Amino acid sequence: MDLGIAGRRAIVCASSRGLGKATAHALAEAGCEVVMNGRDAKTLETAAAEIGKATGAKITTVAADVALPHGQKSLLAACPAPDILINNNAGPPLRDFRELTREQMIDGVIANMIVAIELIQKVIGPMTERKFGRIVNITSGSVKAPLPGLDLSSGARAGLTAFLAGVARTVASNNVTINNVLPGAFDTARLRGTLKKWAEQKGISVEEAAATRAATIPAKRFGQPREFGAACAFLCSAQAGYITGQNLLIDGGNFNGAF
Repeated sequence: MDLGIAGRRAIVCASSRGLGKATAHALAEAGCEVVMNGRDAKTLETAAAEIGKATGAKITTVAADVALPHGQKSLLAACPAPDILINNNAGPPLRDFRELTREQMIDGVIANMIVAIELIQKVIGPMTERKFGRIVNITSGSVKAPLPGLDLSSGARAGLTAFLAGVARTVASNNVTINNVLPGAFDTARLRGTLKKWAEQKGISVEEAAATRAATIPAKRFGQPREFGAACAFLCSAQAGYITGQNLLIDGGNFNGAF
């Protein structure tokens, strides 16, 4: 399917690896000019070179922490008026909620809620004027099914979801959509790191830990990042203009619910 976004300009936050990288790749395949972002310049440049070679797309890199004002400024200097914005940021590590300090909670809310809102504030005006905009926020399946130890991540991302639910309806008439994609267990470095820690705690191999975890998912496997990227790219397509304010859960059927 031609997504109808060739030539569109896209910013993909935290895209040097994992699901952000997969999303950047999918948008580049669709013909977008992509601005990739990450905090590690070397990893970012390697990822950009890989995607550029595979797709032939124009790729620009911005090594910066978008949680900081100067990081956001650098990102928007590289692409002042994006047609597409993919908000993405790593969540806080597993931690018992009783151990969280006030500072850690504030940092978590900034990283997983406030940064996305700040970036949307900066790009929404030009999008509405041009009558085209696609904003996708990569949140987490834990927004619908909270996991113990990820309470801060779940809470901050759920706050972002509720905040933007109303905002999405105010710009829909201008062909600007805002949606959230909620990943479950995907085969990324973050998941492999979690499995390694769990394996060490249980005294089993990483392979055994992975098999045990995958067995709990109805699909009986982990998601592949390319599957996630393709879903995000579709939400950014010309054909997805009637989808807004929605939460797309991609978890292999792990969430046991009808709605």
